[in-house]
Amino acid sequence: MRYEIRVEGHLSETMAKAFPELGYVVMSGQTILFGPVVDEAHLYGLLARCQSLGLRVLEMRNLPE
Repeated sequence: MRYEIRVEGHLSETMAKAFPELGYVVMSGQTILFGPVVDEAHLYGLLARCQSLGLRVLEMRNLPE
């Protein structure tokens, strides 16, 4: 599965390193994290990481393969 997670604001390169398995793009006041998600536990782990870093998740979606 591939996912896209949009978070509010511009993530610094240092902050983006908290998500080594994902790529990211900064645009229009948002950062888009994207990449493969192994299973549901991995997805919840990514969301927990966002929460622990104080990131506001705006949107999350499953991308077509």
